[in-house]
Amino acid sequence: MADPNLTTLGEMIKAFYHDNHRDSALDEQRILDSWNDIVGDFIAAHTLKKSIKNGIFYVKVDADSLRNELVYAKSMLLKKLNSKAESEILKDIVIN
Repeated sequence: MADPNLTTLGEMIKAFYHDNHRDSALDEQRILDSWNDIVGDFIAAHTLKKSIKNGIFYVKVDADSLRNELVYAKSMLLKKLNSKAESEILKDIVIN
């Protein structure tokens, strides 16, 4: 029988982030980790850099044509990335 007073490591980490007002850091990391799954292997291979600051997702790709395609898909990407975090963390995407 499991001891009801025991907590898992995952629960402890979530509590630590919550207690230190860093809940969004976990969500941001979840978004960054999901980029490859959302855009696929081809785009992920051409992604040079990605980061999140103040609710804006910054992504740098190595081809102008790819950048243009991502700009057209920006609203769809924003929706899919926010769904991975299960909250509206991102307000915008900047693609360079």
